[in-house]
This record gives sequence, C-alpha cells and structure tokens, in this order.
Amino acid sequence: MTTSPEQFAAAGKANLEAVLELSTKAFEGVEKLVELNLQAGRATLAESTETAKALLSAKDAQEVLALQSSLVQPATEKVASYSRQVYEIATATQGEVAKLAEAQFAAAQAQITSLIESALKNAPAGSESAVAFVKSALSAGQNAVESAQKAAKQAQTAAEASFEQLTQTATTAAKAATSAAAPKRRTAA
Repeated sequence: MTTSPEQFAAAGKANLEAVLELSTKAFEGVEKLVELNLQAGRATLAESTETAKALLSAKDAQEVLALQSSLVQPATEKVASYSRQVYEIATATQGEVAKLAEAQFAAAQAQITSLIESALKNAPAGSESAVAFVKSALSAGQNAVESAQKAAKQAQTAAEASFEQLTQTATTAAKAATSAAAPKRRTAA
C-alpha cells in the first residue's frame, strides 16, 4: 500500500478546490446579507423621513397616537420579514456549505475505505478476525456519521418550523395590538 506523489498532488488539488468552493459559497451568503441590509437601511431611512414629516404635521396628540399605533403592525411585519429573509439566506448558505462538506466527507470516506480495503486484501494469513473487526468498526463509523447527519437535518427542520411559528405569532400579536388600540383611539377622540 504505497501512495504516490501524484496521489498527494491530486488530494491537495481536490482539497484546495473544496476550500475555494466553500469560501465562494460563504462569500455569496455574506454578499446577500449585505445587500439585504442595504435595502433595509434605505427603506428604513425613507420610512423614518415620512413618519417624521407626518408626526410634525399632526395637529394634536390624538393624531400623533393614531399615527404611532398605525405604524406598529407594519413595523412588526417588516421586522418579521427581514428576520425571515436573514434566516433564509443563512439557511440556504448553511445548506450549500453542508452539501459541499458532505460531498468532501463522502469522498474522503470512500478514499479511506478504499485504502483500508486494499490493506485488508494484503493482510497476512491468520488475520481474518482482525480484518473482520476493522470492517465492523468501519461500518459502525459510517453508520454513526449517517445517523448524525440525519439528526442534524431533523434539528434543522424543527428549527425552521419553530422560527416560522415564532414569526406568525409575532405578526398575529402585532395585529391584535393594533386592533385593540383602534377602538381606544376612537373613544378618546
């Protein structure tokens, strides 16, 4: 079982390509977040300007209160939307990185398995029990990794469901608060 310089070079090249691809995916995710933050900043600045103008043109306290309470629900929905978009970008980037990492891991695992199989084929006579033990350990390791990957995917699915539920709850609460404030404004006027 010898390893040639060509094998080392190929492995080094494959690792470099994997690192570059991972870096590209991570950079793309950061780029999307920066763009989202710029859009959110522009929108917030424009909305703040309009809100300030509206507050300054209010004739009395009731009008100011009405304006403030009318902004609660849209603001909550915007925050929820922004949070959802950040979460989607992060999840998509993490998913792409995970796929690349899984592919790299699978390739490395196949290479290790191949090397072990090659070594086991050349095992001396009488080492059958040791060969069987190594094969069993290799299989158990592969099963453990697969179980961990499956558990991670289930945890991600559960986190996504929880995030969606939290977003819906916050939006519903904002709508309820806005609706509850509306009758109070009318009776105070």
